[in-house]
Amino acid sequence: MRRFLVAFVLAIVAGTALWAQAPRIGVFIPGVREGSPIYDTMAKGAERLAAEISGASIKIFEAGFNQAEWEEKLTSFVASGKFDIVITSNPSMPELVNNVSKSFPKQKFICLDGYLPGNPNVYSALYNQLEQGYVTGYLAGLVSISGMKGTNPDKKIGMIIGQNYPVMDKMIIPGFMQGLKAADPAFQLDIRVLGNWYDAAKAADLSRSLYAAGADIILPICGSASQGAVKVAQETGKYLVFFDDNEFARAPDNILGCAVLHQEDLAYRSLKAAIEGKLPFGKADVVGMKEGYIEFLNTNPAYIKNVPEPIRKKVDAAIQSIKSGQLTFQVPSL
Repeated sequence: MRRFLVAFVLAIVAGTALWAQAPRIGVFIPGVREGSPIYDTMAKGAERLAAEISGASIKIFEAGFNQAEWEEKLTSFVASGKFDIVITSNPSMPELVNNVSKSFPKQKFICLDGYLPGNPNVYSALYNQLEQGYVTGYLAGLVSISGMKGTNPDKKIGMIIGQNYPVMDKMIIPGFMQGLKAADPAFQLDIRVLGNWYDAAKAADLSRSLYAAGADIILPICGSASQGAVKVAQETGKYLVFFDDNEFARAPDNILGCAVLHQEDLAYRSLKAAIEGKLPFGKADVVGMKEGYIEFLNTNPAYIKNVPEPIRKKVDAAIQSIKSGQLTFQVPSL
């Protein structure tokens, strides 16, 4: 009996050491990595952690654009039994992860950019993109009514989205619209739906149509298809604002501002906490500017060059109001 107990304890210690010293990390990308900053930065965060731990392994799987296949592909990915923890990111993934976890009750998941409380095998973190949308919309509105070169008095801003989904409809668009209205209540938002996340030619056509209809600034949230919007902005001398990553280098004369998600840091810290046994599985967090995971890049040289100082000061004041808690945004039920 004593030998059995000793062997049992040693097995537990060995298992704990294996998890702590040589974790096996699976990265499930519901799309493709190239041209998708939110997925690329998640993968970078996982790669950074794996590089710090001797013997750690990592596999990155790209599931492609067909959402109907994501659950089946996630199931196959998990069924391989090769991962101690699987990290993914997308507002649509919590439901799929929840379904798959029922068949694999020992599998641990981290779901970023999503919200799923109550599953003891899943930790999720949702970005408060009302904040991100507000600051970006406020900047776009202030520039549009400033009279600077490339703007017009129509008080119309454009938006190109890959598709409609709950976070887009309940957080990003309302936040962006609220920011526009804070600049001037008369603003209108013209939204065009691309229908996918990769068709740059169609995104270019939609951009031309928006600019022709009176929009002087466009927010493209359409994955790699945004290259079409960049091309047209450069051709017409119009402007863009961007979400999720630092995109200034793509068109430094046309991109006015970028509100980024620090997904790499969130992926890295979440995985590290999981490996150290400190991640609260079963919990769903909401993170934003105050926590440092949403940032408006207000010190970038292109931003300082393109945007007049009086506008920059107003944007800075809005950011400070959010960080201090003076200006708050209640995350809706998704």
